Amino acid sequence: MSLESVRAWLAQHAPELPLIEVAESTATVDTAAKALGVEPGRIAKTLAVRAGEQTFLLVARGNARLDNAKSKAEFGARPRMLGVEETFALTGHPVGGVCPFGLATDLPVYLDLSLKAFDVVYPAGGSLNTSVRVETERLFELVGDRWVDLTRLSEETDGT
Repeated sequence: MSLESVRAWLAQHAPELPLIEVAESTATVDTAAKALGVEPGRIAKTLAVRAGEQTFLLVARGNARLDNAKSKAEFGARPRMLGVEETFALTGHPVGGVCPFGLATDLPVYLDLSLKAFDVVYPAGGSLNTSVRVETERLFELVGDRWVDLTRLSEETDGT
């Protein structure tokens, strides 16, 4: 059902965007990067997050990590990744295929500033072997509620 909801959403809102289906798994940043032949940073991972009373999706570059201090400054609370079952219930997508398209629940979608390093990114496509090729600014136009600064690159210090 998840892949179908993404396919239907794209057909209605962005028919020009290709839904890429591959034989290999795209369920992790590394497997998706390998399957698509791109660097891990171009994989636009979508995280289901709760910070205090707010539940939202955060789309960030693949090699960025959620920063507790930045989230606390932005939302007044530490971020907590939702569990597998709650993520599926809210998004309709399995973990490894979570994307901001064709959602089961209307959730705010925040795009992390880390994505701006790339002109084109590849979010998941609702299943464990699909992705969507999309220009970063087009992704924001389609699903973004706002840009946020909630991550750090892996080599940066934690700051907490």
